Amino acid sequence: MPRVVDHDERRRQIADALLVVAARDGHENVSSRAVARELGVATGSLWHYFDGFDEVVRAAAAEVTRRTDHRIATATADLRGLARLDALMREVLPIDEGTRTEAHVVVGFWGRLATVAPAPDAGAPTLATWQDSTRDALQEAIADGTLRADTPVDTLIALLRAITYGQQVVEVTEPQEPAAHLAVLESILTPWRT
Repeated sequence: MPRVVDHDERRRQIADALLVVAARDGHENVSSRAVARELGVATGSLWHYFDGFDEVVRAAAAEVTRRTDHRIATATADLRGLARLDALMREVLPIDEGTRTEAHVVVGFWGRLATVAPAPDAGAPTLATWQDSTRDALQEAIADGTLRADTPVDTLIALLRAITYGQQVVEVTEPQEPAAHLAVLESILTPWRT
């Protein structure tokens, strides 16, 4: 009887293997051979689940986003307002070993996605999916009176998204102490605090 394979799970395992190789060996060493070697399989077996290596790269980028979303949901459960926003940002900013490693992986993906998958939606797997949670947290903070009523929510969301991406690049190019990354966040919020 043939073995039943969960295709979605196998695709996730392949994406995970790419992430392991990228984190351990750097993006310059990520290849279909390296991913297959990490899994202990023949390179050709990857193509039962993906049409090409750029699809594997995109799946790995989507896996990073999925993991981040899961961490955010866990960290922000039962929080509201600025406490919720702080917990959310601590899962995105590169302030601990896990988020610093993730920054290296994500920043590497941005460059790789631009070259190996130049489709208009190439970056879609790494787009910030936590904007709605950010909006909710900011609106709760306004309702709670911890942010001013005239706080420009949409502008702050754009700034927060920009600084998270920017701080990930900073961490890759010139690593900072966690306090430095958090200070950038605080500088955006301070003018709007009550």
